[in-house]
Amino acid sequence: MDFQSKSMRMNNARRTATNYFISGLSILATVLVIIPLIAILFYLIYKGASSLNLAFFTHIPAPVGQDGGGMANAMVGSGIILFVASLMGVPIGIAAGVYLAEFGRGKALATAIRFTADVLNGVPSIVMGISIYSLIVIRQKHFSALAGGVALAIMMVPTITRTTEEMLATVPHAIREAALGLGVPKWRTAISVSLRTASPGIITGCMLAFARVAGETAPLLFTALGNQFWSFKLSEPIAALPLQIFVYAISPYDEWHRLAWAGALVLIVMIMVSVTLVRIFANRGVLKGGS
Repeated sequence: MDFQSKSMRMNNARRTATNYFISGLSILATVLVIIPLIAILFYLIYKGASSLNLAFFTHIPAPVGQDGGGMANAMVGSGIILFVASLMGVPIGIAAGVYLAEFGRGKALATAIRFTADVLNGVPSIVMGISIYSLIVIRQKHFSALAGGVALAIMMVPTITRTTEEMLATVPHAIREAALGLGVPKWRTAISVSLRTASPGIITGCMLAFARVAGETAPLLFTALGNQFWSFKLSEPIAALPLQIFVYAISPYDEWHRLAWAGALVLIVMIMVSVTLVRIFANRGVLKGGS
């Protein structure tokens, strides 16, 4: 009995030590991930916060050699391009993910879609920009906000597609069988039951795709081009924060460098705020739907 008790105590001590060791590694990994993000954010605040003023948010870029000016047109342009990209990319990505998870199991078309999504996930953004330049810009014979939105939408689709498929795969089959047993059609079950159940994970995938394309510059260089003035038409070149930051960052003017840091800070904050708001409203919607 004494030997068994001693053995049990040793096993318990070993399990406790292993538990603390793994928990410590998890905390350390979390800290290592968060530290660079916090460091980048604080460095952007240090470099760019002093350049933020009312003119930055209300004025367009000043002519070369003049101090002041802002990036109001670039912020509006980024909003327009991202709205167009989300309007096209999110529905297509979710629809493709629903097909893969609910209707395409074992089909050759599903395998082709899955392979294409995986390949597109690894395509460099500049290649995507050149492709859309060849397919849209050259045919239209002018740069446009629409071309920029299409380029970013195509970059969003594979991430949303694969995330949607994976999240739908986590929905228990018993839920689907219960709906089908009540006489609900399969397409209605996929939309009203499976999609609603997996909606938090799908929304997270959409936010990841949005955050990825929000700071892309290379595709917009070949599609939206940029604009130093106000532009609201989808058929015209349009300014965007990543483009404006790029132009200012490679310039030889200290004033433009200062504004580039401010623009980078605003871009990060815009992404963080938009992602947070979407997550809050989505969670509220899920809670209301569940109640």
